[in-house]
Amino acid sequence: MIDLALLRDEPDLVRRSQLARGNAVDTVDAAIESDRSRRSALSAFEELRAEQNAFSKTVAKAPKDDKAALVAQAKDLAERVKQAQRASGEAAEAAASALSRIENIVIDGVPAGGEENFIELRHVGEVPKFDFEPRDHLELGELLGAIDMERGAKVSGARFYFLKGIGARLEIALMNLALDKALANGFTPMIVPTLVRPEIMQGTGFLGEHADEVYHLDKDDLYLVGTSEVPLAGYHKDEIVDLGDGALRYAGWSTCYRSEAGSYGKDTRGIIRVHQFNKLEMFVYTTPEDAEAEHDRLVALQEEMLTALGLAYRVIDVAAGDLGSSAARKFDIEAWVPTQEAFRELTSTSNCTTYQARRLDIRYRPEDAQKTTNVATLNGTLATTRWIVALLETHQQADGSVTVPEVLRPYLGGMDMLRPVGWTEAVADADSAGAVEAQATE
Repeated sequence: MIDLALLRDEPDLVRRSQLARGNAVDTVDAAIESDRSRRSALSAFEELRAEQNAFSKTVAKAPKDDKAALVAQAKDLAERVKQAQRASGEAAEAAASALSRIENIVIDGVPAGGEENFIELRHVGEVPKFDFEPRDHLELGELLGAIDMERGAKVSGARFYFLKGIGARLEIALMNLALDKALANGFTPMIVPTLVRPEIMQGTGFLGEHADEVYHLDKDDLYLVGTSEVPLAGYHKDEIVDLGDGALRYAGWSTCYRSEAGSYGKDTRGIIRVHQFNKLEMFVYTTPEDAEAEHDRLVALQEEMLTALGLAYRVIDVAAGDLGSSAARKFDIEAWVPTQEAFRELTSTSNCTTYQARRLDIRYRPEDAQKTTNVATLNGTLATTRWIVALLETHQQADGSVTVPEVLRPYLGGMDMLRPVGWTEAVADADSAGAVEAQATE
């Protein structure tokens, strides 16, 4: 939830944020009124309870002959206290419901509007040109014996797949490259739970209007995570963290699950939009004052990865209406996918300011301060399965081979070229020196 002091003192700021997101502005007035009612009901309850405590002492000291009448009054007062407590609880629930409709306050400069209203901040790298008809990532993956969608569907249904042989090795290589990048920049590696309690999913903001995209296990009342942001945000729930030595930075490696509700018919070919994938996610706890600088730092690390992999990409400032409820600002990095002749999202990096920490009660004690205050949280992708799409298509050759970016070669045993299954030098158009044939595994 947002800062209640901000809601009370600067309601116009909150209204502007809701308007920029495309949300109803009257939600702000409803939240202000419900907060006022909650405080009034709580005050009435506390006054009656104080009166009850004082009256109990009077009853205890009263002469025996007067006690019968006083006890009757005490019972009446006790009933009034119960009613006030019940009214206070109901008002608190109503206030929580109203406040839940107020999403995080967008940062100044975030473009207003919906998905199409982003601002392109920069374009990096040359879009690849081919003197042959390029194959898409699925055709390349099948030639290489790397991707098997047919058996994925047989085993698990639509939008599931097997990565096999060089496909499996390529994903592990990407993840290890990202992990080394994270370690070199002060992140603590984490392998996280992929099932979380409802309060953790709720606290991170994933059970709002997009709750139908999250898998839920009814029997155990647990949620499958769509990103390790969720368990990493919950890691310090109800804690006072120490930021005396700087931000706390974690890199969470996990399998992720998304139902992709509402996306039927979109990107059904290949591994662009699937129900299960792997991801290395950066997550940071820092001071609110340092959050925007940390946001830029996370984007810079992502750009270093994509540049090293030889991918053409652009960085966009996502419009307010396309932000998740927790994000105050989000930068996406989209890589060029040749066969789609379009940029497609590979990473998202969000500054959630204090929104998640307030919901999860994560605080720190500023230097020389008596009171604690909420931390800011940020998250960003450093590698994920979808990157294979851009890698295969960008670095493909006419014969279906794929050049391995130099930065990945140490993670693939020195392999500099991925070759189609059954490839031989006799049918190759290019020099095969140093190349290692990709072997299919059935």
